[in-house]
Amino acid sequence: MAEIIVVANQKGGVGKTTTSVNIATALAAVDRKVLLIDFDPQGNASTGVGVLKKNKLLSTYHLLIGQCTVGEVLIKSPIPGLAVIPAGIQLVGAEIELVNMSEREYIFKNLIEPYRPMFDYIVIDCPPSMGLLTLNAMVAADSVIIPLQCEYYALEGLSYLLSSIQKIKKNFNQKLKLFGVVLTMFDRRSSLCSQVATDVRLHLKDKVFKTVIPRNIRVSEAPSHGKPVLLYDVNCLGSQAYMELAKEILLKEKGKKTNE
Repeated sequence: MAEIIVVANQKGGVGKTTTSVNIATALAAVDRKVLLIDFDPQGNASTGVGVLKKNKLLSTYHLLIGQCTVGEVLIKSPIPGLAVIPAGIQLVGAEIELVNMSEREYIFKNLIEPYRPMFDYIVIDCPPSMGLLTLNAMVAADSVIIPLQCEYYALEGLSYLLSSIQKIKKNFNQKLKLFGVVLTMFDRRSSLCSQVATDVRLHLKDKVFKTVIPRNIRVSEAPSHGKPVLLYDVNCLGSQAYMELAKEILLKEKGKKTNE
């Protein structure tokens, strides 16, 4: 049964999609069956694993409004072991169309649940907002990973996001938990980055991943080539960091199952 992990942050430009794409790729690289679901209308997670945008391509929009099934929208990516449910700009209208649907918070959960046995991990890349799309993803999920850019304003947004997760847990999904916060775009030369990292670890303790994702030019270049950084340059610091992050996820998951 797949662990469903939502990658979310209402703040844009924090490395959310990059983290989603590279976590999914790293897990697939160690022989896990992985499904990457693009819930962001920009569709960057889709193109980031080599899925080209096409006018007639079925997407999460068609899935959510009932025009297709998960089996019809799911496609294989160029990466072995990694399947994708792509997104497109039509998804912008989904939030409006979902508003009048009954039990709108549970629509995606009901759609994805029968497909969980097919995968080991399902990774959902959310839009930079806390609207109905992100709510649907979190209601269906087991856990949340929060990419956090090492800057002052990111700390202010973190408390709001943690509060939102607790409200969703209380009202819609009692099993939802914080898997962890991953520090991104870390610049070791910056004292502010180090201070933010220290403050977050002091506050959240073991809920912060040990692995830190550095600011790395190869990570920034990879999406323009339609590849995760792990395929674009496996030896760069960014790739090495995402592989370490995947190892942490696997170890935490193993520990959780051992304790159950």
